[in-house]
Amino acid sequence: MKGPLFYAKILLFGEYGVIRDSKGLSIPYNFYRGALKLPTNDESLDSHKKLVAFCDYLRDLPTDIVQFNWEQLENDLSQKMYFDSSIPQGYGVGSSGALVAAIYDQYALDKVTVLENLTKDKLLKLKQIFSLMESFFHGKSSGLDPLNSYLSLPILIHSKDSVEPTGIPSQNPKGKGAVFLLDSGKVGETAPMVSIFMKNMENEPFRKMMKEQFITYTDQCVDAFLNGNVRSLFSNTKKLSQLVLTNFKPMIPSQFHELWKKGLETNDYYLKLCGSGGGGYILGFTEDISKAKKALAGHQIEVVYNF
Repeated sequence: MKGPLFYAKILLFGEYGVIRDSKGLSIPYNFYRGALKLPTNDESLDSHKKLVAFCDYLRDLPTDIVQFNWEQLENDLSQKMYFDSSIPQGYGVGSSGALVAAIYDQYALDKVTVLENLTKDKLLKLKQIFSLMESFFHGKSSGLDPLNSYLSLPILIHSKDSVEPTGIPSQNPKGKGAVFLLDSGKVGETAPMVSIFMKNMENEPFRKMMKEQFITYTDQCVDAFLNGNVRSLFSNTKKLSQLVLTNFKPMIPSQFHELWKKGLETNDYYLKLCGSGGGGYILGFTEDISKAKKALAGHQIEVVYNF
């Protein structure tokens, strides 16, 4: 048995902001992928054990929201089924989201189908189901990562209760401008980072900054990206990058603080969080990828989108 492939995702804009109803933009990242498989050797045992624990958790989900074909699922688990994935875990690119999408696709009863007539109600229903399922991994989940993986489409987030698939401007393979991933070299954990953020939200100055600056810049970045307005995109990404460096220091691995600052000073690149931060990938934006690569020599970079 081999299930279909489900891809990684990148939240280009909206990290932490979507919790406070900012806009967000999430795109599939096909470089990394995963699929449910039956084993041919013992290498997959660790993944299988995690899958068993996840499925035990799924048993307690409200049956009026989602039900599974337990007979089939238990049969496959008894054959040591695992999730064969190249998506790095704890890197902010949706490793758990792809697994959630794969299990739902393969075993959910009365599945919400998306091939035709993708209505707002269907999307919100899927988001609700995926939020419950993925909470096993993070303590709390918006459901957006599995939604992105399941649909394999870019998703525009207007607010917590309003999401839609969207088109993004075509890439320019010869373009100098780029979005890239910078490898921090360490795994990040979502739950502690979200906990720090929620604690910060208890402070009035932080709430004010989120409302008046962070959400404004995030919304403008999303609009600029979708409309292909590169000047506005980089102007607002710089503001967002500065704001994150000032207000989200615990989410940025300490050895990258100076590198982050250097980008803002030279304008060779701007860095921002990829997901919740704390490790994993850092997201970079540059108007000249060759300049950025030179400035970030010695660090691992993956280009994900060219302007």
